[in-house]
Amino acid sequence: MNGSRESVSSYFGCQVFSEAVMRERLPKNIFRALKDTIDDGKPLDPSIANVVANAMKDWAIEKGATHFCHWFQPMTEMTAEKHESFISPTSEGRTIMEFSGKELIQGEPDASSFPSGGLRSTFEARGYTAWDCTSPVFVKENGPTITLYIPSAFCSYNGQALDKKTPLLRSMDLLNKHAMRVLRALGNVTSKRVIPTLGAEQEYFLVDRSFVDKRLDLVLTGRTLFGAPPPKGQELEDHYYSAIHERVAAFMNELNMELWKLGVSARTQHNEVAPAQYELAPVFATVNVATDHNQLTMETMQKVALRHNFVCLLHEKPFAGVNGSGKHNNWSLSTDDGINLLDPGTTPHENEVFLIFLCAVIRAVDKYSKLLRSSVAVAGNDHRLGANEAPPAIISIFLGDQLTDILEQLAAGGAKTSKTNGKLKLGVSTLPPLPMDCTDRNRTSPFAFTGNKFEFRMVGSSQSPAGPTFILNTIVADVLSEIADELESNGDVNKKAQEILQKIAKEHMRIVFNGDNYSEEWVREAEKRGLPNIRNTVDSLNTMLDPDATAVFERHKVFCKEEWHARYEILMERYCKAINIEALTTLNMAKRLILPAAIKYSGIVANAANAVQSAGSYSDTLKKSLDQVCQLIDSLQQNIASLENATQKASSVEGVAKQGEIYRDLVISAMNAVRKDADKLEMLVDAEIWPLPTYAEMIFLR
Repeated sequence: MNGSRESVSSYFGCQVFSEAVMRERLPKNIFRALKDTIDDGKPLDPSIANVVANAMKDWAIEKGATHFCHWFQPMTEMTAEKHESFISPTSEGRTIMEFSGKELIQGEPDASSFPSGGLRSTFEARGYTAWDCTSPVFVKENGPTITLYIPSAFCSYNGQALDKKTPLLRSMDLLNKHAMRVLRALGNVTSKRVIPTLGAEQEYFLVDRSFVDKRLDLVLTGRTLFGAPPPKGQELEDHYYSAIHERVAAFMNELNMELWKLGVSARTQHNEVAPAQYELAPVFATVNVATDHNQLTMETMQKVALRHNFVCLLHEKPFAGVNGSGKHNNWSLSTDDGINLLDPGTTPHENEVFLIFLCAVIRAVDKYSKLLRSSVAVAGNDHRLGANEAPPAIISIFLGDQLTDILEQLAAGGAKTSKTNGKLKLGVSTLPPLPMDCTDRNRTSPFAFTGNKFEFRMVGSSQSPAGPTFILNTIVADVLSEIADELESNGDVNKKAQEILQKIAKEHMRIVFNGDNYSEEWVREAEKRGLPNIRNTVDSLNTMLDPDATAVFERHKVFCKEEWHARYEILMERYCKAINIEALTTLNMAKRLILPAAIKYSGIVANAANAVQSAGSYSDTLKKSLDQVCQLIDSLQQNIASLENATQKASSVEGVAKQGEIYRDLVISAMNAVRKDADKLEMLVDAEIWPLPTYAEMIFLR
């Protein structure tokens, strides 16, 4: 298939066991039963599984598939898959291709070999994967092998969640339950289900593979642990939205084709702010499908990049001194009959349903801001948040002028008017007047209302969207349950609704900020408002153990206490391991590459100085150059020793909480000291001797 010459519609979703395929291949009664589960959340009828499995198998084999796998998302920020063939031996020594309903519904991977936070011991190996029938099955090529992929949840033998999908699905059910209670109380008798939707914008870097192969730091950690600033960075602001390089465009073209075949609605692509940085944005989907699609997007980016002799870097900060990468989660709520509950309409002050759901989100974000902050607490994000390139570590909400005015009216007793938009006239006769939005956008806000959705801009580029999303789903559902309780217990629903709106507007106005989130004035103002400013991963993860954080998940059965505390253990341990790998890689490169290169160069300078002196002359420049290099070599050696001591101290301490503090306070600062000397040496040592590709080469050469 030459996708560049065929219309996209002719092959979009061709590798997906989609609704259209199911309708064609399944008996009508089986199709209706499966659709009832997918659309209405009814329990899956196991009796239909064999028929569905057989249809899937036949379809997949026609596509060339020989294997199937349950595809799940353990606590590794990656996906996992265990492949099994369709073959089943017969008594005649032949084989037939079989796939049962039991194999479709349930798999059994080793649960003790994935992060479990103490929920599983080494000898407690049994775990289960369960088919998530609400996310489409698909086939994917892995070299010459074609495999049927079954999106699945992953749990332990005791039913405890060991993945990111299980709590996401639980939170979706929870949110639907309480959102529907609110809708019914407000008089909606037609909608049957409320579905959270998500569109995850993905930022990434592309670097020539030949450079990455020479950088152990990029290979092992995903970011550069050394690198002097290049003569040019992003200061000319000439990369953002600029013309896409032909080689990059070829990569993007193939990436789009691969994603479209998998049913991923990749729509927007462009150059991002930093050199060598790009972005892809999809059309929104139901949150569990969107999460699966984002995992597919990241995997496909890395696979396709290699075909074009690129390496796709998804780390939050691959290069110091230029913008890092995030993942902007565009989240909203829609009903099964097409109502966007976060669409304000033309007169939002009169739209009671919109205002209730808007205020529910505002209260949830303010009440559980620490929990939301913890959802994006990963080591890579510490390089971004608060660094004037991404939202600060302070959680606030941007509403814009129109909605802020309405919120202020609500706090004062009731909203009577809405600010209206107008036409933007550009002063050129051939250019038409442009309809203006009611408010500007604020790219510095961590949680911004953008027309009919909220954009959570703090998520790290390497993260699964599932974690931040199930937390957002849960905290909003918690507030909706409070609102539903009040609405259901009062005779005059409209009066009670107005009281709720006024109360939330008064109590939570502090979380609304429409100004410059990068400014120091906002940091001081946020402190006055009592908004937490949690600057690093260790402090943020520790808030997960707050009683309120644990209680909200227990109360709504998204997690039991043990499951939630296991998440803390897993995430803190992952932070410690990530920094430890970076520290060991820093030591390896400093001792085996950078130090030898500097010593070699110092010998060349010393020989040159001796030769000049032997000739009866003297060079002050050579003497100063030699002294400068030798001083940096000595300092580098001392800082290497300090990093070794700090790393040893961190690894010898028991308990992830204490370990995390040592890695944060001692190991990272020791790594930075080693890097500082090495980067100075890079600016002095002969370019022919320096062992690492430079920033200028990696981010500018294509």
